[in-house]
Amino acid sequence: MKEKVVLAYSGGLDTTAIIPWLKENFDYEVICCCIDCGQGEELDGLEERAALSGASKLYIENIIDEFCDDFIVPCVQANAVYENKYLLGTSMARPVIAKKLVEIARKEGATAICHGATGKGNDQIRFELGIKALAPDLKIIAPWRMTDIWTMQSREEEIEYCKAHGIDLPFDASHSYSRDRNLWHISHEGLELEDPAQEPNYDDLLVLGVSPEKAPDEAEYVTMTFEKGVPTSINGEKMKVSEIITKLNELGGKHGIGIVDIVENRVVGMKSRGVYETPGGTILLEAHQQLEELVLDRATMEVKKDMGNKFAQIVYEGKWFTPLREAIQAFVESTQQYVTGEVTFKLYKGNIIKAGTTSPYSLYNESLASFTTGDLYDHHDADGFITLFGLPLKVRAMKMAEIEANKKN
Repeated sequence: MKEKVVLAYSGGLDTTAIIPWLKENFDYEVICCCIDCGQGEELDGLEERAALSGASKLYIENIIDEFCDDFIVPCVQANAVYENKYLLGTSMARPVIAKKLVEIARKEGATAICHGATGKGNDQIRFELGIKALAPDLKIIAPWRMTDIWTMQSREEEIEYCKAHGIDLPFDASHSYSRDRNLWHISHEGLELEDPAQEPNYDDLLVLGVSPEKAPDEAEYVTMTFEKGVPTSINGEKMKVSEIITKLNELGGKHGIGIVDIVENRVVGMKSRGVYETPGGTILLEAHQQLEELVLDRATMEVKKDMGNKFAQIVYEGKWFTPLREAIQAFVESTQQYVTGEVTFKLYKGNIIKAGTTSPYSLYNESLASFTTGDLYDHHDADGFITLFGLPLKVRAMKMAEIEANKKN
């Protein structure tokens, strides 16, 4: 019997060409595995395409709820944003995909897993670190790094390769944006975006929504509830997390929310420019932070901010299945015990504007915060506090004055 390889299959030109390539160069039985993280209509027609290309089997695994509950929610709770802008849409999906690829490989008794990520990107790292952590015995095949036997360097060459192997597919050689989509976001790279001096052509580029200029002229109010840092409803309607993200995508896209143009630092050392659409995710993160402002104390917020940045870096670098991620997530989850309440905001032309926050665990005390003197705060107490708080500054200033005086003498 032939050895089996599980191919991470999207149905695009690259992974379609990889099927006959694997059979020709390794004599593998190819089992395609398409992981549904919310790609939508991109999954249409995959079964026929995979079979036509020579795959012996195709798995289409719907993991949308697992993706939302076990991967997106921890990142939202951590307020994890890479380099202050990127909401980790692709980064969060890769570990759950790797996990499912390993499960299928075990089920099929496969000896290898293959992916179509390029040798310049982050995804090769994310896929392979996940596979190594979960199945160190499995062989990993990365065609784009095997330049001695993977000789195709363009869409034209891939199309010709497929035709030569009897695969006539509805792809053309015209170049378009390179995109990655799931329930959380869609990323865009290529074309004019490869030149940071050029403005994105939003009319052609946007998929999930409109630019702020084309958004409605009237604001729309939205109310959300959270329980222990997990979103539970929109406008009074209880929903599971995946449904909430879907609804927020609709609302955010309508109002031009969550469009980010960024030049980011890839793990492999280069800078890359891309545009991300994350309408629902942008709203969800902002709403969660709006509630945390009311509930978390200053010291916890300070440390949590640092942990959130570290969490984002870990996820971006593909290190999900590590003790450090587990430890930071445990800290974050402990901070969410009282992040419960209701958040109201309005969406208007790319903006998320606060419109009120309440929580049974709010640390906001009107008596303390008011400009009038309340029972809990005596203005005279500030004298001693400032004296002690500023003592290091005063001592240093006195010492510097003493040194200057000695120089003059």
